[in-house]
Amino acid sequence: MQRIGFLVNPIAGMGGRVGLKGTDGVYEEAIRRGAKPVTPDRARQFLKTLKSFKVEDIVFLVPGGNMGEDFVKECGFAYRVIYNAPENTDCEDTKNACRNMVKNGAELIVFVGGDGTARDVADVVDSSVLIVGVPSGVKMYSAVFCNTPASCGELVYKYISGETKIKDAEILDIDEDAYRRNTLKIKLYGFAKTPYVDNLVQSSKTEYGYEDEEDKEAIGEYFSEIVEPDTLYILGAGTTIAKIAEKLGAKKTLLGVDAYFNGHLVGVDLDERGILDLLDRYPRVKLVVTPIGTQGFVFGRGNQQISVEVLRKIGKENIIIVATPLKLSSIHKLKIDIDGGEFLRGYYRVLVGYGKYKMMKLE
Repeated sequence: MQRIGFLVNPIAGMGGRVGLKGTDGVYEEAIRRGAKPVTPDRARQFLKTLKSFKVEDIVFLVPGGNMGEDFVKECGFAYRVIYNAPENTDCEDTKNACRNMVKNGAELIVFVGGDGTARDVADVVDSSVLIVGVPSGVKMYSAVFCNTPASCGELVYKYISGETKIKDAEILDIDEDAYRRNTLKIKLYGFAKTPYVDNLVQSSKTEYGYEDEEDKEAIGEYFSEIVEPDTLYILGAGTTIAKIAEKLGAKKTLLGVDAYFNGHLVGVDLDERGILDLLDRYPRVKLVVTPIGTQGFVFGRGNQQISVEVLRKIGKENIIIVATPLKLSSIHKLKIDIDGGEFLRGYYRVLVGYGKYKMMKLE
């Protein structure tokens, strides 16, 4: 029997929809704003996908309750509880659970969470044990994450079947307090070994600087000339969209979601509820987004305020994607990791310069 560790961070990702850009240190504020747990559904998606491959001869080593046991039991997997988790968990519970998984012979640890969870797991797991993340945080910068919960289920199946390669993956995280102040500070915390199959696991996320400023200027200039009057523009995060706002005469939050209408910002650093309220007030709406970093994700990473409910109201036909040629040079296709977002798949014209477009597939 192959022994696979499995743990869930119950609070990971809860700050996303309510505009907190993370959950570290602000869990109570997230609850006050109406945040709901994210990881249970993500854990189930992973396990149900793995179950569909009819895998045998595996046993999950899990913490008790909602840190793991509840989900593997629900999906009918064999398991052993190796750590009795309290009702309210923290990072030390994650670390203690991982230590017990290693002691009990886990060769692979699958965790459900974000970059903070990845750091906690990597802190106590040496290179003899592989780790892989089911993406469930607000931001997933580390290279140990699968593209989606379903792709993680497929990856683990291929690992069990001996069909994966092994790679060294960066463990990255950001300063969430600085992030909430509109400053992006990414730090490399170390490396971990992870199973790898192309198109199932993401790369680490990087940012761009002065090299493509000229292209950003061109995109911003062209956009300012084609902006439609009496139309609400929901402006996503990123430096390219910040340049568009600048050309429109507005100063947007670099890492938040803002709203622009007829020359003015009418919403700043919006959460999901704030966006939905604006959509009820303005009949004509367009959404402007860009893939963040080199991973190619347009929705579901770092902009959970733009939820599936928001996207349904706006409509696929009103989505505008912008990106510089430099960024797209490392992105083969655009990606989405948002539950219920399948209707968004298809081809989009991506604005890449002054009047220049590139056709790309979103899947």
